[in-house]
Amino acid sequence: MSDTTDFGASRNFGVHHFYVDIPAEPKVAVSIYEDYGFDGDETRRETTEKRVVLARELWTKIRDDARRDFNNRLKAKKQNTGTWSTGKVKLDRFLGRELCVLAWAAEHATPEECGVICQKWLALRPEERWWLFSKTSSEAGVADQKDRGWRKALYCALSDGGSIKVKTGIKPRLKKQEEYEGRSLFDLLKGDD
Repeated sequence: MSDTTDFGASRNFGVHHFYVDIPAEPKVAVSIYEDYGFDGDETRRETTEKRVVLARELWTKIRDDARRDFNNRLKAKKQNTGTWSTGKVKLDRFLGRELCVLAWAAEHATPEECGVICQKWLALRPEERWWLFSKTSSEAGVADQKDRGWRKALYCALSDGGSIKVKTGIKPRLKKQEEYEGRSLFDLLKGDD
């Protein structure tokens, strides 16, 4: 019998892991939680944080790519593979971090953009995904912080960029090109005389 369940999560009691809560109702949103476990101390209360709530339509667009990627890596380690089923599906803490990065990028997307987001996510190495998780979670890592900093940046970085609307603040005033003609690099470094 394997010592892991679902997507590489330890069967041992109180171990740090992630889980995806997939409701039986087909239109209800999916939530991803980080469960810090007891860290060997059964007298402490378990700490759980809701990392992201994702619309069901977006979840169905990203889940298969995540499942295939995770299962290929679990097979390479000779571990049991997982599947997304209703209820709580546990993930190894590192796979959970990677799934959060994908879900955070998808939460701002349209269903059509999810394909591009998945392909760019798949192109990232696991270590890159872990780094993105740590940067994002330190600033905007819980479910209700979706419109902040790195959460938006993940969408911008992993989507095609076609529908991103960035307002320009103050436009910089540039010198005209003819002001520079006929001057050497040393004249420009000295500044305007």
